Amino acid sequence: MAIEVGTKAPDFELKDNHGRTVRLSDFQGSDGAKNVVLLFYPFAFTGVCTGELCALRDELPKFENDDTQLLAVSNDSIHTLRVFAEQEGLEYPLLSDFWPHGETSRAYGVFDEDKGCAVRGTFVIDKEGVVRWSVVNGLPDARDLNDYIKALDSI
Repeated sequence: MAIEVGTKAPDFELKDNHGRTVRLSDFQGSDGAKNVVLLFYPFAFTGVCTGELCALRDELPKFENDDTQLLAVSNDSIHTLRVFAEQEGLEYPLLSDFWPHGETSRAYGVFDEDKGCAVRGTFVIDKEGVVRWSVVNGLPDARDLNDYIKALDSI
């Protein structure tokens, strides 16, 4: 069961596709705080995932700006994510929830134990670290990024 709107988002520490450490708490607090669009997706190089992440790439200024940070999380290794980002021209952080396998996905309630990967869960988290909006779709079902924009506008 995914974490509920109105609850404090679990903090995490994951490596991005360049090996840098990223923490949710880095975007909270008074100095330089940002809303975060935290997007979980099953795997790099798959059709629906590639389509969703490229759609975000094409609308990136709406998701990465002075008020908002986009973070995309999969259970792939950082090496896989680096190649995927280069191939698709993705310039936002792709975070690896590879080891311990699925730990962050589990904390958010979006890890599919049978498949060994995250389902399509998105959480809009405000500058204080509270989940303000979420959507969770099954593996084959793409999400509508316009819903993220509406959620951000309501914060």
